[in-house]
Amino acid sequence: MLGFFENFPANIHRIGSFTSPLSSKKLQQRLIQVLHEINRETFSFEEVTHPTVPDCTIIFEAGLAEAKSFNYIDEEETKRVLSALRKEIFRSMDFFCAVRYYKGTGEKKTPLKFDYYLMRFVFGKNSVEIRVFHERGPRYISPEDIVAFLANEINKTSARTILKRVDPS
Repeated sequence: MLGFFENFPANIHRIGSFTSPLSSKKLQQRLIQVLHEINRETFSFEEVTHPTVPDCTIIFEAGLAEAKSFNYIDEEETKRVLSALRKEIFRSMDFFCAVRYYKGTGEKKTPLKFDYYLMRFVFGKNSVEIRVFHERGPRYISPEDIVAFLANEINKTSARTILKRVDPS
């Protein structure tokens, strides 16, 4: 089933709750577009969070779940998901995200160990909950930083705030 990972873990490392003025459908369309845009783009550590590794760049590789596997979100997958969203919205969407780290620049760029995350976006009426599970890796970026980064990426392309964090009580 598109958007659902059958083996999503029960133990979650971080939950971020947000309100949104967008409908679930529009929010899901925006989410897929943002993940497609950031896939394989190079970020400095400072663009994502406070650096735990100096002089380091980061590359994200995200895929959308489909039963027991994940499909890399490229141009073709983006079109397929947007087409599916025209017919029906998802109650939740599961993603795999590999976070690749490289120390140095240019010819002297050295790969470091990668982090692997599973993320579940659960959609409600004018709300979304982001559940993050850190599968393995050095955890150079925390699950909380992943949530904040994704919310910022979704918000930065709009004149108004799309995701507004709900303060935990």
